[in-house]
Amino acid sequence: MADQVDQQALDEVVTFTSDLIRIDTTNRGGGDCRERPAAEYAAEQLAGAGLEPVLLERTPGRTNVVARFEGTDPSADALLVHGHLDVVPAQAEDWSVHPFSGEIRDGVVWGRGAVDMKNMDAMILAVVRHWARAGVRPRRDIVIAFTADEEDSAADGSGFLADEHPGLFEGCTEGVSESGAFTFHDGRGNELYPIAAGERGTAWLKLTARGRAGHGSKANSENAIMRLSQAVLDIGAHPWPLRLTPTVKAALRELAALYGIETIDGRPLDVDDESFDADALVERLGRAAAFVEPTLRNSTNPTMLDAGYKINVIPGEATAYIDGRYLPGTEEEFRATLDKLTGPDVDWEFHHREVALQAPVDSAVFAAMRAAVEEFAPGGHVVPFCMAGGTDAKQFSRLGITGYGFAPLKLPEGFDYWSLFHGVDERVPVEALHFGVRVLERFLRTA
Repeated sequence: MADQVDQQALDEVVTFTSDLIRIDTTNRGGGDCRERPAAEYAAEQLAGAGLEPVLLERTPGRTNVVARFEGTDPSADALLVHGHLDVVPAQAEDWSVHPFSGEIRDGVVWGRGAVDMKNMDAMILAVVRHWARAGVRPRRDIVIAFTADEEDSAADGSGFLADEHPGLFEGCTEGVSESGAFTFHDGRGNELYPIAAGERGTAWLKLTARGRAGHGSKANSENAIMRLSQAVLDIGAHPWPLRLTPTVKAALRELAALYGIETIDGRPLDVDDESFDADALVERLGRAAAFVEPTLRNSTNPTMLDAGYKINVIPGEATAYIDGRYLPGTEEEFRATLDKLTGPDVDWEFHHREVALQAPVDSAVFAAMRAAVEEFAPGGHVVPFCMAGGTDAKQFSRLGITGYGFAPLKLPEGFDYWSLFHGVDERVPVEALHFGVRVLERFLRTA
């Protein structure tokens, strides 16, 4: 195991994570956030590594940071590594420690952003500062971006950067960011390290039903709330059909091989066979089913309702919101299905929409990520997966940048990583951060 990272980098990643957590960058949506203090902190650390960070804003206080670390091969494509600076809200009374304390206790860093995703921001800073001290240069140019507004629409963050400052990302062909390469203990003695190679598309929907307003005591066959309620019920209960994307197929193949599953229902396992029963295989994967089950199908979950203003008045209009997600290659089917489910009396529109992503798992970049994980986690099993949600990779894809989820962490048995995203008592072990710096440095240096 060739550990290229010095002790200062290991110390700094912990300090940077804690410091960034203490900078409250809560994004409540609708523009209610101020990332600038965190952006200035990140820019200061980058400048300390001899880089020339640029601070960019579409809206005052909603600050992004971009810098470029030049590689040794000017003919090589550049690689983007990015992390967002904003976090979701946290109610202090629900937490064991104050969510913006950045407290380090018993070898664990606590606070909002510890896993989503100020830990990765800190890793990036620690790596480039180590390179500056050690005189190391990666093969490719590494473009570093710290973004605003990822936890809302990304309009002030990666969307703004991609649309208004594409030149800063010149030459970037791939990018890496959150949600990948963390330890998943499968309950069978195996350590899995999922790397994201795809994302479902975002389809946040607004439904509007219109009808005839009237007195609450009289029958009304054009009741807007009834029309809306039926549509919401039909959408929420819709059995979306199985749709296997290349990334999900790759995950199923690797997991089946790991567990020695060669047949399904007495037939040889073939994920490309039209009659292949993916649900039957998933049932045999145990805990590892979590990697594929949410991305076998599209989904539509009702989340908000708004109707009426007085109990004895039937309103003329009612609205609802649906969190919809669609797999790569299924947007046309998704739209057509919504048209059928809403019917003639309910209109629907995208409240917010972003593309679905698909990244190759047989690429040189994926191989480099796999090698970096396996170097520092001997015996670990890298598995590709498709994310159920989305990241800033969606916006950067407008620039032709293929996105992967790669924010490495080595986690102990029983540490429920996924539950801490947007959850109470978000935290990250110090040793996990040390592992992350080592793996990220190895990958970025050799990719």
